[in-house]
Amino acid sequence: MDQDPQTRRQFCTRTCSAAAHVALGAALASALQGCGGGGASPTSPGGGGGTIESLPSVNGAVSGRTIAVTIDAGSPLAAAGGAALVRSTLGDFLVTRAAQDAFSALTAVCTHSSCTVTGLSGQSFVCPCHGSRFDRSGGVVNGPAQTALRQFATQFASGVLTISA
Repeated sequence: MDQDPQTRRQFCTRTCSAAAHVALGAALASALQGCGGGGASPTSPGGGGGTIESLPSVNGAVSGRTIAVTIDAGSPLAAAGGAALVRSTLGDFLVTRAAQDAFSALTAVCTHSSCTVTGLSGQSFVCPCHGSRFDRSGGVVNGPAQTALRQFATQFASGVLTISA
């Protein structure tokens, strides 16, 4: 085989280039893993435990600064303990039914990086972007979010939930 022998300079250049690629890959993997806020992510719940289910979605009708949601027997909000993502032109809201006539409405916009919170694990809402968890009152259960979700006033009468945005 009549190949030209590799010079020392060529060897060093190729070796350093390969090492740089390996180091860059490791640094990128570490940075992406670190974005999860302590191992909490939508597919690996980390500090919250349990499986993450997608919240059922219902549409709300907008009139002025209020959103009306009809609650019937087929609604995910029909019974106490129910939860849903209410979508409207005024924004998305996390709604839970705490008791027969008591509801909670929170913004569905995560306070960490403005992703829409769409998951539920046990009693915690879960952000799909970085795994932040919020209790049903909007308080931070674990980060990376550090600020609670905004709450909105609700009223319930004649099978219609009204959210004041």
